Amino acid sequence: MAFAVAHFLVKQQISQDDEKPFKCSQCDMHFSKSKYLKGHMMTHTGEKPYKCSQCDMSFSRSSHLKCHLRTHTGEKPYHCSICNKSFSDNSNLVCHMRTHTGERPFQCSQCEKAYMDNKQLKIHMRVHTGEKPYQCSHCEKAYAQNTHLKRHLRTHTGEKPYKCSQCCKVFSQHCNLLIHLRTHTGEKPYQCSQCDKVFSQNSQLRTHLNIHTGDKPYQCSNCDKVFSRSSHLRGHMKTHTGEKPYQCSLCDKKFRWSSQYKIHLKSHTVGISYQCSKDLTESKSIANDHRSRGNTIKEETDCEKCTIDNLGEPEVYFKEEKINVFVQI
Repeated sequence: MAFAVAHFLVKQQISQDDEKPFKCSQCDMHFSKSKYLKGHMMTHTGEKPYKCSQCDMSFSRSSHLKCHLRTHTGEKPYHCSICNKSFSDNSNLVCHMRTHTGERPFQCSQCEKAYMDNKQLKIHMRVHTGEKPYQCSHCEKAYAQNTHLKRHLRTHTGEKPYKCSQCCKVFSQHCNLLIHLRTHTGEKPYQCSQCDKVFSQNSQLRTHLNIHTGDKPYQCSNCDKVFSRSSHLRGHMKTHTGEKPYQCSLCDKKFRWSSQYKIHLKSHTVGISYQCSKDLTESKSIANDHRSRGNTIKEETDCEKCTIDNLGEPEVYFKEEKINVFVQI
């Protein structure tokens, strides 16, 4: 394996060390042949004379067209000598070989990060420049990567192409599907190095680690309070804005936190009129109490519309008619 990788890299180094006397007048690129320079100049002029016969795409170089045509034919003539992977063009093979060698020749001039190919470096440089060339056509948001734009567009279209194979849930992002699948498998791959706790998401682990470090990175912009979790900061901000987003559907009360809202909903269980059609003839007082409060008596009768519970239990349970009251609890 080591010999094959070394041999491949030597060949690449020889090709990179060839003399390149033809310099581009628009940028710092050099080329070994004039025809390469001519092809490169089209990247500046925007000219794309090579058109695909299978789709609407066009290219500035014939070599790029040839490579693109393999996406239609499925041809992958470039094979890795270390593993079984194959590629449609040589540049992808070159980049792949670096996953075996660990080589990262493309170094950022602004920080210490390095990358396996120039494309990754260009995307990274937008972190420093702030460039966001991919603009959403539905709103003002812009992104540094096209993949991020595509993911954002699903918030407008409502598209959720990633479906769980275990249940009916669907997701707009593949990463969210992977996280969800752990609710079925019980997998918790993120282990805390300070204690025995494990988590299904890396973000949960990072938040948990703040307990050990005492770090509170979330600062309120209106006062001096700091928090270990962003959710705690968001909840705190409501004390400044007065926002109460959780409104009871049975009365006009509003709440800042969902926990308060859920507790309040339980206060509506006692005293809600429940029109049960069951004829409870054994005791008039029992029947009245059953119909008005929903408390049922297991020994005296069975009700087809209610859930039967023992007399004296403080909790009230409804089945079909009032289930909508409890769906958010």
